[in-house]
Amino acid sequence: MGFNCGIIGLPNVGKSTIFNALTAAGAEASNYPFCTIDPNVGVVPVPDPRLEEIAGRIQHEKVTPTTLEFVDVAGLVEGASKGRGRGNQFLAHIRPLDAVAHVVRCFQDPDVAHETGDLDPARDIEIVNLELVLADLEVVGRWEDRGRKSSKGGDRSAQRTVEICQTLGEVLNQGLFASSLQWEDAEDARTVAEMNLLTIKPVMIVANVGEDGSHECLDAIQRIAQPQGMPVVPITGKMEAEIAELPAGDRRAFLEDLGLERSGLERMVQQGYALLNLVTFYTTAGVDIRAWTVKEGTPAPRAAGKIHTDMERGFIRAEVISYDEFIQAGSMSAAREQGKIRSEGKDYLIHDGDIALFRFRA
Repeated sequence: MGFNCGIIGLPNVGKSTIFNALTAAGAEASNYPFCTIDPNVGVVPVPDPRLEEIAGRIQHEKVTPTTLEFVDVAGLVEGASKGRGRGNQFLAHIRPLDAVAHVVRCFQDPDVAHETGDLDPARDIEIVNLELVLADLEVVGRWEDRGRKSSKGGDRSAQRTVEICQTLGEVLNQGLFASSLQWEDAEDARTVAEMNLLTIKPVMIVANVGEDGSHECLDAIQRIAQPQGMPVVPITGKMEAEIAELPAGDRRAFLEDLGLERSGLERMVQQGYALLNLVTFYTTAGVDIRAWTVKEGTPAPRAAGKIHTDMERGFIRAEVISYDEFIQAGSMSAAREQGKIRSEGKDYLIHDGDIALFRFRA
């Protein structure tokens, strides 16, 4: 799997509509708060033109793309961190996820009530962000209390945990995300990671725009998101949800007719991979041509372990060619004849677009 992403936002901003556009899963989307009580989950294949090109040049029986999991979390309201609107339960759904897509309403529709009365993306973003911060302050407070109790016996690790919590508390109390802090010490970073904070997760803003483009609303979101390093992905949720219901072969033509080069899913995938520093590599052994996702800088043995743990344990070498070199050669046999396939050892770091064959001892 590539990564999993939680879709959050205020009620009636179009989260479930966006979810439907991304997954074509038919989640219930209605005009009342908390329509989504239990999170909807959809697993979708990652659109990958490179995988299609590879498959067109190598005999195969099966093509397997990497996948993404989207989780449509119920709408958050002011006071969610204190349990209002079952918010603390909904916030818990976000904690296991890799990244967050914060949907912000950028469309006018008199038939769809607005949680706070009128269209104001800056205020809406602030409401949700504050609830995430407040929820994390509670978590940090509990960790600090436990650390203080353990440090009374002279536990230096516990004392360091208290200091970390104090630093986090200072930042969170300013309304800033924990992700604004950088931890140079690896042990400190591990301690923070164990807290599983909401505000340490990478965030993209998904602007759910109307068909008019909602340019003023988008400009307001960009002014908020850019200083925080949050990419903004505009999506016309209602229209893309309708496109998602079309037969697969018709979707691309419809997007082209609208002047769109890529679907909302493709743009969210691109931003998600960038946020999480992910790369895709490919394997072509056997009858299955397959895409795999790993962190940028992953050593070849660990990448092999994504396929099977035996391959990591018995790793000998990786035979690697870049996607571009493979396309230039035209086939794997031609690439081998031209000497473009490299033999790489345990220290080799997998690059985006690598096509790899792992040799290992069984």
